[in-house]
Amino acid sequence: MNKTLQRVIAGAVIAAAAGAILLVGGNVITAVAQGSGPFGWGAGGMMGAYGAAPNAGRGFGGMMGSGRQGGYGMMGGWYTAQGVKPLTVDQTTAAVNGYLASLNNPDLALGEVMIFDNNSYARIVEKSTGRSAFELLVNPATQAVTPEPGPNMMWNAKYSPMSGMMGGFLGAVTTAMPLSASDALKTAQAYLDQYLSGMKTAEDANAFYGYYTIDTLRDGKVAGMLSVNGYTGQVWLHTWHGNFITMSEGR
Repeated sequence: MNKTLQRVIAGAVIAAAAGAILLVGGNVITAVAQGSGPFGWGAGGMMGAYGAAPNAGRGFGGMMGSGRQGGYGMMGGWYTAQGVKPLTVDQTTAAVNGYLASLNNPDLALGEVMIFDNNSYARIVEKSTGRSAFELLVNPATQAVTPEPGPNMMWNAKYSPMSGMMGGFLGAVTTAMPLSASDALKTAQAYLDQYLSGMKTAEDANAFYGYYTIDTLRDGKVAGMLSVNGYTGQVWLHTWHGNFITMSEGR
């Protein structure tokens, strides 16, 4: 078996390994070691904080997220603050930079901010590599900063609480993935053509450790985003943002 095939199979194993997440009475519980990863997720960590969530997933990925058959997954509606005035770019930037300072990792910096009416989104990058590191959300009601659910938590082979387990399957964490950025864009567009007619991908795919996140466009304007697993090609639509307002490069 060649190395690429091994990594593709490992990606599928990672998806199956998400069975470590248990649904108990509609509440999400995770057995993540306390303090693992730069996010400081403890036992019950981020997932427990979101409480109950709808389990409407269909297709590959099931409860974990948007499968290739178009299911939105149980995480689709986790992080929303509807009816609250959206934050400005400056407010979001200040909140995220404060969060990064608390991590005490000088290699991490704010790469991009996107404002939606349900939350603000931030892409964090590594200064040393230029690589996208992880994704954050900012609650417009409280300005609290938390790791984004979905691919950021389940597929991030370096920064998520599951990174230790994934490292056991994938070996040393590198920026190389079986799917190239071009492959990810083609996979994402095929998904959009099938399930969200008229939606297009942006020209670029932001590469994280284990997956890509891609902006989606309607009539040439940003509408949202989705992620593509760099090992399995699974597509996960980000359903929690709401309507796009504006964006800015990090500062």
